[in-house]
Amino acid sequence: MTRFNRRSLLTALSALALVAAAPLSAPASAQDALPELKLMAPAGAGGGWDTAARTLQEVMTQTGVARSVQVINVPGAGGTVGLAQFVGQADGDPSQLMVGGITMVGAIISNKAPVSLDQVTPLARLTGDPLVIVVPKDSPLKTIDDLIAALKADVASTTWAGGSAGGADHILAALVTKAAGVDPAKVNYVAFSGGGEALAAMLGGRVSAGVSGYGEFESQIETGELRALALSSPERLAGVDVPTLKEQGVDVEVVNWRGLFAGPNIADEDKAKLSAAVETTVKSPEWAEVLKARGWTDYYAPADEFAAFVSSENARLGEILKSIGLAD
Repeated sequence: MTRFNRRSLLTALSALALVAAAPLSAPASAQDALPELKLMAPAGAGGGWDTAARTLQEVMTQTGVARSVQVINVPGAGGTVGLAQFVGQADGDPSQLMVGGITMVGAIISNKAPVSLDQVTPLARLTGDPLVIVVPKDSPLKTIDDLIAALKADVASTTWAGGSAGGADHILAALVTKAAGVDPAKVNYVAFSGGGEALAAMLGGRVSAGVSGYGEFESQIETGELRALALSSPERLAGVDVPTLKEQGVDVEVVNWRGLFAGPNIADEDKAKLSAAVETTVKSPEWAEVLKARGWTDYYAPADEFAAFVSSENARLGEILKSIGLAD
């Protein structure tokens, strides 16, 4: 038997401790790590933006691209309350970031917000997920055809729960209402600032149907607490036995994308560092595991491509919101 002296044993244990403490994926050097970041989720706890922000917090620190990340929640008005605060406080400051997405674009337009995404710096598009339409387990609505029939019979009594007014959830509810041949401006939509509140309303049977990203309702769908009627994606999710709206004859498609923004007027050098850090994060094995675990779809686009996408989404959603009576 090989025998270790005391010094050899201590050396071996120290080496093992260093290995165990090392991040799973590390940047090229400790000097590459960003200092402390403040990451705003412009919504309440439990929703998609909050989950995305806290997942970024976890993976960015786990991979070593940032030394620490603090998540701050600023809910209200589809993210425009947080956006206004971010525009004012993050000007030229590369240590502040904000999560946003299609819901914010819609809320800016429908609420005629005094701020817009033109005032911040797009860094990266992160995920693009289908929405799911669900009903409580005891609902008489068994299929999407049942929901369509209910809308045709009495649109006012068919209540939807989802995220902020003018956002992706609201847009999907209105487009399904329009597909039913009913004036989409009459959709009975109840907006919640956090996913937890919308879920509670559905589980309590206080609404007819609900809309959110599939990942947010996945566990309740799997346990049978909620019944999934349809996905808003062009194709089914892998491993998920829920049909799309289109394959059920409803010609509606909505992708709920989420992205990351820096403040106004940051230096080109700071933008490059932040962009590189985000790219390292979203191409890491840890991020891939998160996508798989949460059922998120990789929709990554770097800064310049994302900036062009945000501009095109602003124009596209403006037209959609006008057509369904949610904007002038």
